[in-house]
Amino acid sequence: MKNIATLIAIILISSMGFAQSGAKIEFKANNNTVDYGTISKKSDNGVRSFEFTNTGDAPLIISNVLSTCGCTVPTKPTEPIMPGKKGKIDIKYSMIPGPIRKTITVESNAVNYEDGRVALKIKGEVIPD
Repeated sequence: MKNIATLIAIILISSMGFAQSGAKIEFKANNNTVDYGTISKKSDNGVRSFEFTNTGDAPLIISNVLSTCGCTVPTKPTEPIMPGKKGKIDIKYSMIPGPIRKTITVESNAVNYEDGRVALKIKGEVIPD
């Protein structure tokens, strides 16, 4: 009986260690990807948004948003996103004709991604005018 009680106590204490408290970021985009589709340089300004929600129990702080090239310019929120609130990261692509395959890295205090880093992707194709 003592062994069972000890085992149950160990399991309960261990499970508390796996419960994550803190800020959590959940993106609305499927697979964290925004698809531009096939677009024309003249008919589109190249701006898209990644919408997200802080599903955690602490303020979410987006510390940095990095692009893989200068043709993609991200804009991050300047204020913390409170629990249950929504935010967005705007991306402006320079509309260079050809395929779009870029990655944007978000650095934050989110506990549901390793080191608070999450990769966002944009894809599509810009056709010449």
